[in-house]
Amino acid sequence: MYIVIIGAGSIGSNLIDLAVRDGNDVVVIESDEGIGAGSIGSNLIDLAVRDGNDVVVIESDEGRANDVASTHDCLVLNADATNHDTLRDADIDRADAVISTTDVDAVNIMVMLLAQEHDVPNLVSVVHDPENLPVFEKIGVNLIENPQRLIADYLYHSVRYPGVTDFIDLDDETELVELTVTEDAPMAGQPLSSAKEAGALPEGCLVVALQRDGDIRAPRGGTTVRAGDHVTVFTDDATLNDAVRAFTGEQP
Repeated sequence: MYIVIIGAGSIGSNLIDLAVRDGNDVVVIESDEGIGAGSIGSNLIDLAVRDGNDVVVIESDEGRANDVASTHDCLVLNADATNHDTLRDADIDRADAVISTTDVDAVNIMVMLLAQEHDVPNLVSVVHDPENLPVFEKIGVNLIENPQRLIADYLYHSVRYPGVTDFIDLDDETELVELTVTEDAPMAGQPLSSAKEAGALPEGCLVVALQRDGDIRAPRGGTTVRAGDHVTVFTDDATLNDAVRAFTGEQP
């Protein structure tokens, strides 16, 4: 897959790492328009080149462009990412995806529009201001919600529910949470089929996955929950506290 990534800050660098690790051809575009601090880690470029990927770095800052060109075996273009000619030079016409991660929604929108004109099939962008969501949706962009807010949500959950190891908000009222079952948890030793009748599993909670000894399985009614299991639970806000208490014994 040929992927164009706009923005090489912390988000972009992680995307580069993932894309390169999967053996994709990657084009990384940097622009002074709101990307902020951060540059492409030299180890990421070296890894991409070493794995035989075609790497193009587009950098609008001449000094940074020269630094990259002098230290890495890749093509460096000192140009503006929001310019048609720049994207043509990056061979965007053969791109399978364009991912824009700059800190300015206006720049991300411009890049998405330009990529759309080049018939790139998969458009992905970070959106920082919720009021701009309709604009991106109208273009047909796959959206990545404001990463700063996602991080804030994750940190808050980590403090508010220390027993929750991971979570996904499905909407304003429901979410999936991952919990590690403790020895003194009400659910420890309980079969799922009788847990609700025994008062161990609160109403509104559904165990959708269970990981034990590295194996992930779909739980059945006869599945008995054990201490040390990692369970993924579908729950709503009204029963989240009860779900955490049921599997960890903690009182949120």
